[in-house]
Amino acid sequence: MKSKKHEIITFKADADLLDALKGIPNRSEFIRNSILAALENICPFCNGAGFLTQHQKAYLEDFFVDHTLEACEQCADGEVHLTCANRSADIGSQASAQA
Repeated sequence: MKSKKHEIITFKADADLLDALKGIPNRSEFIRNSILAALENICPFCNGAGFLTQHQKAYLEDFFVDHTLEACEQCADGEVHLTCANRSADIGSQASAQA
């Protein structure tokens, strides 16, 4: 079986980040796991860029003709979720009912 090739990457960190990482026993593993967790939660619209292109914005505006963003009344922190005007129940209510 062929072993996975590892590459070393580096990044700059300010003093506050360095201080925060000092107490972590395996910083490399922590950083790897943190990056993987962040990559699992990338915005599907902007792909993590933090902004939309003109075309993406036009598609999103068209999408919001039949969809709205609403604060979840069942979440402790009022997370925002999508609600479709063409469905009788939103996904958040269905997920709560299954839990």
